[in-house]
Amino acid sequence: MSHDTTISDAHRTLIEAQEMFFVATAPLAADGHVNVSPKGLRGTFAIIDDQTVAYLDCWGSGIETTAHLRENARLCIMFCSFDEKPKLLRLHGRGEVIEPDHDDFAALRSHFPDLPGTRGIIRLHIARVSTSCGFGVPKYAFQGHREDLPHHAREWGEDKVRAFTREHNSESIDGLAGTRYWTQ
Repeated sequence: MSHDTTISDAHRTLIEAQEMFFVATAPLAADGHVNVSPKGLRGTFAIIDDQTVAYLDCWGSGIETTAHLRENARLCIMFCSFDEKPKLLRLHGRGEVIEPDHDDFAALRSHFPDLPGTRGIIRLHIARVSTSCGFGVPKYAFQGHREDLPHHAREWGEDKVRAFTREHNSESIDGLAGTRYWTQ
């Protein structure tokens, strides 16, 4: 295992070759629920600079990442190579929730496709980049991206997505504050 504090060209190549990534967060409470979420809608991850990355936070049934980041900002993003060349890459650091009323939202939003149902952007300020072999990760063949989430957001329309978000994303399963902008 090796680690750095910035994204190198080799790290960038590995990140850009992956079709999905995983996000891990946890509340401060010892009895709180650790959260690991798979992500992978096309074009929803961006390397902003060698110490900053971001991804689109799209609507859904949970709000754990947002709630945990609001409480303690700890975030780990992991990429796995599922092809012939095994490798794992983890980005550790301080995450923040950038909702549409945040001063940085418009500039960050320009890095991503226009997807209906976007709740915000999660930005990570990197403190540690680590890689490991990935020899225990199985090989999988990529078959394509799912379009269900943006399809349902388009079909439902902004008002229904906002109502769903208000009902399901105002707090985490541990009772921590979730999204603010979409529940106003």
